[in-house]
Amino acid sequence: MAFKPTIGLEIHAELKTRTKMFCDSLNNPDERHPNVNVCPVCLGHPGTLPVINKKAVEAVIRVGLAVGGNIAPVTKFDRKNYFYPDLPKGYQISQYDMPLVSGGELCGVRIIRVHLEEDTGTLSHAASGAAKNSSLVDFNRAGVPLMELVTEPDIHTAEQALTFARELQLLLRYLGVSDANMEKGEMRVEVNLSMSDNDEMGTKVEVKNINSFKAVESAIAQEIERQSKRLEKGEKIVQETRGWDDAKQTTVSQRSKENAHEYRYFPEPDLPPFTTDEFGLDSLKGHLPELPAQKRVRLRSEFALDEAQTEFLVGEPRLADYFEEAVSELHAILPEAPAKTLYNYLTSDLRGLMSEAEIGWDDLKIDPEHLAHLAALIEEKKITSRQAKDMLVRMLETGLDPEDVMKNEGISVVSGGAELEDAAKAVLTANPQAVADFKKGKAASMQFLIGKTMALLKGRAEPEALRKLLEELLK
Repeated sequence: MAFKPTIGLEIHAELKTRTKMFCDSLNNPDERHPNVNVCPVCLGHPGTLPVINKKAVEAVIRVGLAVGGNIAPVTKFDRKNYFYPDLPKGYQISQYDMPLVSGGELCGVRIIRVHLEEDTGTLSHAASGAAKNSSLVDFNRAGVPLMELVTEPDIHTAEQALTFARELQLLLRYLGVSDANMEKGEMRVEVNLSMSDNDEMGTKVEVKNINSFKAVESAIAQEIERQSKRLEKGEKIVQETRGWDDAKQTTVSQRSKENAHEYRYFPEPDLPPFTTDEFGLDSLKGHLPELPAQKRVRLRSEFALDEAQTEFLVGEPRLADYFEEAVSELHAILPEAPAKTLYNYLTSDLRGLMSEAEIGWDDLKIDPEHLAHLAALIEEKKITSRQAKDMLVRMLETGLDPEDVMKNEGISVVSGGAELEDAAKAVLTANPQAVADFKKGKAASMQFLIGKTMALLKGRAEPEALRKLLEELLK
């Protein structure tokens, strides 16, 4: 019997604000010293009062506008009561029945709500040493602004869930509200999954501890398999929370699933309800950046890129910005030049050199104009592909324009004349077997002869001119 999975996602993302959600302690995810960014408010000391971080509220509103959600005219915070060692107050300030955002859609998946809350601290469990078999609490993360997005159960495959999670990460980065690095815990995915042999939803199981995109796909696939096997045996699925064990590649039972009433939600008495019109919703909407979906359409139409090329650029905004600046400069020199050559040298050669040298965009000496000049020299056949690759290395080291590199190092191209003809004849004389093979119809021999001539001229021969000359000489 075939069982149909129904999946909804709950995704948490830490917001990129200077301070925490309800106090003035720093929000620094890179802090390595425990319990440094703390204060009486985020530690839950008696008598302290929370103050709302307006930048965090604005960030969630911008996310809501970007996904086409409805921004609540009036909203409030609530207390979500539960006890856990990393929750210093014994409750979490969250939102229950009046979330900041309701509705919206992303990747064809409907969104139920997007709300704002505070994050918990972190626990580390010592397996050895003086602290063996003990757990340590770090409250640096306690109180950090946390956005939670909840989807409708519109997802039916692991691939669809992965696509949604990746697109949300991109959206958050484009909006500048979160870096959303899963490996740092800045974005965390929880899966609600049920199986049924009809259109009714089955018993829902929540899967937590999913800390990478690969784990999103693996956890869903494994849970679908686990539930399907139980149902095929006639066994019932228990409503529960399970955790993803990445080492064992399986989900493990953690606890029975809580219901909302068990959290004893009630309005946060220290924070009155507030209106959102004070944030200037029309202004926020008018200043949204170009979003990933819009950028895909524009890049493909403007630069004749294929789907894979477009996705590569959209996935890295700094790379896309660099590409667009460079193409603009290239078209100022050669209006009809295709963007493909520049794209290839940027995404393959230059990115490879940057990775090898561990250079980021802020430290790159090659500006977009210089890369455009390099692409123009290639298009005009003033340099060969081999020379371009070597010149990129020098440009990376010096920051010089490619034409200056050509002058300084005496770089030139041989596209005709006695030098090219003499080199070609010398190669043909030295490789009689390759000549004979070519005349027997072995096309690969031509590439061999071109390579030998290129080597003799130290990469200075213009490839197409060399090919034509060799073909003439071999007639």
